[in-house]
Amino acid sequence: MRILYLLIPMALGVAGVALWAFLWAVRTGQFDDLEGPAYRILMDDDDPRLPPQRPDENSDKSLNE
Repeated sequence: MRILYLLIPMALGVAGVALWAFLWAVRTGQFDDLEGPAYRILMDDDDPRLPPQRPDENSDKSLNE
């Protein structure tokens, strides 16, 4: 019976820490978008490709010399 005097406060403490961690996660936006990251990896990048660079005429002369 004496162990209950130890276990009940410990259980309340653990429950309090779990509740605090859950409220912190909700307030900081950890649960805002659960599906977005899963679909983001499947989307193509819409960035335009860079045009091919033309070789510089001066760089060819330095290689031949």
